[in-house]
Amino acid sequence: MATSTLRRAARATITTIAVTIAMLAGTLTAQAALDPNQLRSVTDQYLFSTSLNSFQTIRSQRPYGDQLDWSSDGCSNSPDNPFGFNLVKACYRHDFGYRNYKRQGRFTESNRLRIDNNFKSDMYTVCNGNWACNRFADVYYAAVRQFGG
Repeated sequence: MATSTLRRAARATITTIAVTIAMLAGTLTAQAALDPNQLRSVTDQYLFSTSLNSFQTIRSQRPYGDQLDWSSDGCSNSPDNPFGFNLVKACYRHDFGYRNYKRQGRFTESNRLRIDNNFKSDMYTVCNGNWACNRFADVYYAAVRQFGG
């Protein structure tokens, strides 16, 4: 009697786990295509309204991968982690901004400035008040203002 109760409990647990996995798999893989206005809105949300750490999590999942460009070359020709300061996270989001604004036909000089200013803010977030790190951030910002685009 105890064995049959145990078997039923095990089957119920396994069924629950299987249903949960199926639901999660469906959620992660079934994304409807966004219309152009939704795509711009999602891009702006990821770029300007999402914390840098949350952006990294989203980036690892690559939602709307057929519509959004998640590629990045890190900090281009500059070190990704100068003296241990992990600025590459900010570079990833900066690349996301440039690439998707270009792809969406929105890469104007005023939007470039907005993306670059967000990049500086992201780097300062990474630096967390460290003076030396902030100076690297200032140099990286000056470089993208001069040579970015």
